[in-house]
Amino acid sequence: MADSADHPIDFTRVPHPAPVPAEARARAIADPGFGKVFTDHMVTIEWDEDRGWHGATLGPRGPLSLDPACAVLHYAQEIFEGLKAYKLADGTMALFRPEENARRFNRSADRLAMPNLPEEAFVEAIRKIVLADREWFPPVDGGSLYIRPFMIATEAFLGVRPAKQYKFLVILSAAGNYFKSGSPAVSIWVSQDYTRAAPGGTGAAKCGGNYAASLVPHANAVARGHDQVCFLDAAEHRWVEELGGMNLFFVFDDGSLVTPPLTGTILPGITRDSLIQMAREEGLTVREERYAIDQWRADAESGRLTEAFACGTAAVVTPVGKVASHDGEFTIGSGGPGQTTQRLRDRLVAIQRGTADDKHGWVMRLD
Repeated sequence: MADSADHPIDFTRVPHPAPVPAEARARAIADPGFGKVFTDHMVTIEWDEDRGWHGATLGPRGPLSLDPACAVLHYAQEIFEGLKAYKLADGTMALFRPEENARRFNRSADRLAMPNLPEEAFVEAIRKIVLADREWFPPVDGGSLYIRPFMIATEAFLGVRPAKQYKFLVILSAAGNYFKSGSPAVSIWVSQDYTRAAPGGTGAAKCGGNYAASLVPHANAVARGHDQVCFLDAAEHRWVEELGGMNLFFVFDDGSLVTPPLTGTILPGITRDSLIQMAREEGLTVREERYAIDQWRADAESGRLTEAFACGTAAVVTPVGKVASHDGEFTIGSGGPGQTTQRLRDRLVAIQRGTADDKHGWVMRLD
């Protein structure tokens, strides 16, 4: 659904009457975990079919008031994004490829019959809230401000059609490392009972329904002692697709990499795209092609497959050490981080943190 407003969006700053005191904030961010510690502010922008986008505000974070007939509660018109703000060595706050998040957000909006938000407004909303809450940046190894832009349908009605009113919001969370298992690599359970997305569905959109569908299989994986769940394709239950919230890469003994192709059932990860570019710049062959679960086992057992890793905004790059299913389990390489995985991760993190050359212009400084 195209955006009907072609005029710039102006933001109003609403003063916060009672921000969290510095001492309480310091205690909260000393060990923030992931997704539990929220900052003082939020951004809101309204949309309706008559006025388009309007009412852009940076103000105090607080509860939302929604009608019980609000469309998002009944028909799940909801999309979101996830990205991080980093602190560079000179103290400058920075974002990593936020324009790609803006574009993916609008592709998700198209799939869910929601209005497009101008990319400039998406990025500006993030810039304003990050600078307003920069003091919430956690002083921990790998710390960041995790940014959650999202849009919900707010019209009160019970008919099945696209809503005529929406609200876009951005909130921040002080974040530490995503995984806490302490293991050098994660263990994953391959779900043979559930699928994440089907052809023609919403697999390529970042919408809450995809994640809700992954909760039961993820809980099953955790109950079996694993960190994550891996999904196979919905048609043949054979082809590896992605984890609950991360893309997968496979590294072979000839130095080549394979990652499942973007055929509409897999989320097009921005970390995934960045790693493909980086690997090819190193002279590595990267193939986007289907990879079967039985081939994964055979290649791991023969030694042809030397490494596997998952990637995404929250976890960055995470080695996969063990894979299990109803058919048994197998170990990849030594069961820990491989050289290619570690090298790509270190290089990506160095670009994001401003300690390596950013020849692509991926890092956006905010000050």
